[in-house]
Amino acid sequence: QQSMKHVTKQIFQIVTLTLSINVFSRCQWYFKAKMSPEEKRRTDYQNGHAPFPGIKTYVDPDTYEDPTQAVHEFTKEIDPSRIRIERVIGAGEFGEVCSGRLRTPGKKEIAVAIKTLKGGYVERQRRDFLREASIMGQFDHPNIIRLEGVVTKSRPVMIVVEYMENGSLDSFLRQHDGHFTVIQLVGMLRGIASGMKYLSDMGYVHRDLAARNILVNSNLVCKVSDFGLSRVLEDDPEAAYTTTGGKIPIRWTAPEAISYRKFSSASDAWSYGIVMWEVMSYGERPYWEMSNQDVILSIEEGYRLPAPMGCPVALHQLMLHCWQKERSHRPKFTDVVSFLDKLIRNPSSLLPLVEDIQRYSIEDFLIVLSVRMHCKFM
Repeated sequence: QQSMKHVTKQIFQIVTLTLSINVFSRCQWYFKAKMSPEEKRRTDYQNGHAPFPGIKTYVDPDTYEDPTQAVHEFTKEIDPSRIRIERVIGAGEFGEVCSGRLRTPGKKEIAVAIKTLKGGYVERQRRDFLREASIMGQFDHPNIIRLEGVVTKSRPVMIVVEYMENGSLDSFLRQHDGHFTVIQLVGMLRGIASGMKYLSDMGYVHRDLAARNILVNSNLVCKVSDFGLSRVLEDDPEAAYTTTGGKIPIRWTAPEAISYRKFSSASDAWSYGIVMWEVMSYGERPYWEMSNQDVILSIEEGYRLPAPMGCPVALHQLMLHCWQKERSHRPKFTDVVSFLDKLIRNPSSLLPLVEDIQRYSIEDFLIVLSVRMHCKFM
């Protein structure tokens, strides 16, 4: 009987491993098959001009001899009389963040968030503050926070953006732990991936992609934000000094970016995998209470975050794909969007959960899966 148990255990382990390898192989095949010849020709690139014909590319404000020129070129000046500040909702590196109303040229009022530059600033602080507006003003996508305009000709200097009612994604998920269906969570992840695909196509590398830097509106639409800290991470509570002297949010950052400061769309893909984990765990802290140094050493030794409870196998395999050590093996954002679309169109593909495979015998797992699929299609 003991021998039979041992054999059964071995069979279960083989089936589990086979299933994981099969899902992972399908993931890799899917991403490779979806890659166009043009994408195959693209190499990893850094921030700045990405000369892809026919594609609008990001222009780094730091390349301007006079940074105020970038502000004039990429933003719209707003008459401060059209802005009504209502209440303080937070504080940023440069001053207060308020909610309020903006009267549009058509006399319609819209809800906005207003970042203000505190008094007593020096010119460098003003330039750094407006740099974020110069970046945001170049983007136009439903999953990227929208810049309404700036106030630069009077005081206080302001950046005005669309208002996102539910705030940052990490806090929102913690406040609504367990309230959403898997499909709703996948929809959020799809929105973030779509925004990142847009940025990647423009040649922009975010460098600080994390749930805390995703904003959520009243319709659960997720939008990538916080472009002011894409290079300067001094204000990020998760940023830690590295051996190279820069500050990096270790838990969200790819190994090559931590060790050699090699930031690219591939390092953003690694961070996206961490965001997936944050979403599926309802805002848990990646790597829990491990120290930053332990996180770095563990990743180097091959450790990867386990699937959160209730996480479908397909999503955890995508996370692991994003966390490939070799950056050229990580998925492109265009493939991530296509893959998530496929999951949304075929909800039954989200039924196998990681803990089911770990918890049940082969027979029990097949029964659970068949019951779920039966209930799904009744």
